[in-house]
Amino acid sequence: MLEKKMEGINTNKVIEEFEALTKDAGGVQRETLKKILEENGSAEYLQNLGLNGKSDPESFKSCVPLVTHEDLEAYIHRIAEGDSSSVLTGKPISDMSLSSGTTQGKRKFVPFNDELMENTLQIYRTSFAFRNREFPLEKGKSLQFVYSSKPGKTKGGLGAGTATTNLFRNSKYKSGMKAIQFQCCSPDEVIFGPDFHQSLYCHLLCGLLFREEIQFVFSTFAHSIVLAFRTFEQVWEELCNDIRDGELSSRVTALSVRMAMRKLLRPNPELADLIYKKCSGLSNWYGLIPELFPNAKYIYGIMTGSMEPYLKKLRHYAGELPLMSADYGSSEGWIAANVNPKLPPELATFSVLPNIGYFEFIPLQDNAECMYKESKPVGLTEVKIGEDYEIVVTNFAGLYRYRLGDVVRVMGFHNSTPELKFVCRRNLILSINIDKNTEKDLQLSVEEAGKLLAEEKLEVVDFSSLVEVSTDPGRYVIFLEISGEASEEVLQECCNCLDRSFVDAGYVSSRKVKTIGPLELRVVWRGTFLKILEHYLGLGTVVSQFKTPRCVGPMNNKVQQILCNNVAKTYFSTAF
Repeated sequence: MLEKKMEGINTNKVIEEFEALTKDAGGVQRETLKKILEENGSAEYLQNLGLNGKSDPESFKSCVPLVTHEDLEAYIHRIAEGDSSSVLTGKPISDMSLSSGTTQGKRKFVPFNDELMENTLQIYRTSFAFRNREFPLEKGKSLQFVYSSKPGKTKGGLGAGTATTNLFRNSKYKSGMKAIQFQCCSPDEVIFGPDFHQSLYCHLLCGLLFREEIQFVFSTFAHSIVLAFRTFEQVWEELCNDIRDGELSSRVTALSVRMAMRKLLRPNPELADLIYKKCSGLSNWYGLIPELFPNAKYIYGIMTGSMEPYLKKLRHYAGELPLMSADYGSSEGWIAANVNPKLPPELATFSVLPNIGYFEFIPLQDNAECMYKESKPVGLTEVKIGEDYEIVVTNFAGLYRYRLGDVVRVMGFHNSTPELKFVCRRNLILSINIDKNTEKDLQLSVEEAGKLLAEEKLEVVDFSSLVEVSTDPGRYVIFLEISGEASEEVLQECCNCLDRSFVDAGYVSSRKVKTIGPLELRVVWRGTFLKILEHYLGLGTVVSQFKTPRCVGPMNNKVQQILCNNVAKTYFSTAF
């Protein structure tokens, strides 16, 4: 094996450590649980459950119940309010991560501590080592569409920010990122800028200024990368003018950002002309990213689950550049690393790191029946290939037997640790009576309708849905934003296609006997989904954390309002 050593990290050593950890995943899991319980045995929550210092898996499972965030809310609230006693953990919690709130319409606090920071760096090191073995980077920079929210405080004075903000502001993060060549080409002032639109513009400008040095393009989610290059299509000539004149556009008004960018900008008409020529020579922006950044090796970010609908557009911008899905985790913490970077995002699997938490898996009958009878949870090494499970997490930051709400499928094993594929969120299900359709089912239905639009040289920009039960019978409502004008005939056929493409037996039979009404397609005006993004930004979510809500529940009143107030055309299915 070719030796690849870099400042601060020996990738071969990281791979060897991962191989050793995963060879005895069961043993590592027992030791990890023991460590978690010994460190936190004094916590009020565990004391009340009668664990009494026991740290073996059997005692743990018999004393500690399965919980959701709702069950822990009162404890987390006390910590956020300033209770410094051992509520959930032995050591006090210093920070809270805020979830995006995009899936359930409500943001929630999740404890964050140094151990979770260490887990993050371990996951990043592990996936980087495998990635760099297949796609070695040269010395350079990366174009990162990353954004940090303004740091807040809870009533009790704890730091409160998104999970990414907690990372960016941690002193260990920068040195850890430098060691794995994750240096952003943009100055900190751009990342921490007060206005997302200004930061995005400056990220693009910095990428162009350092275009020869850019080794890869990154954002937390694929959506952010697509959004960035959709924006580039609108502002590229303005960016060229900035480079030509060495003066930053007046659209950037934040003083800290302007001052930071002033240090980078010098009049460079040659570079401006080169970029102008390259952009002018592209056909419908195909291959834009490698054209702008000739030394980029790949595009990196979370591309699974609700990000899959953006892959077609991302591939259009990427041309021949590989797309690589980043690791598997949530606001509650990390779970698994992508150690098979050559797999396309649709086939990506994630290998669980057995020392970053204690993991259990609730067996589910199959993907379409995620709400049906559950079996008793099994351990990390007891899962079976091809089966679906809901993940249960016990971590170092006060979450014990916490139901994550994610459904995963076991695709294989790396040594003795499972390789997982994300399937869906359990609670994101379209259901009226006996029908059960997941986010994945919705995505597949929209993809089928998208094929009809593609024949007209149009594309789905974004989509969402809701269940309309104010009328009897209830019906599915699908919202589509489309890149241009489609004919009435095509849109009616799209509506019928959406309806036919839900193949769940409960849905089909209900449609046939009219206990579920005709599916309704509502085509929304261009820019509607940007309004939804703006809504969440106003609540404190950062763009790099944002996920479009795919199924808008009753809790998401504001999002429902935005969608319903921006309907341009409505169609009802005649498929059944």
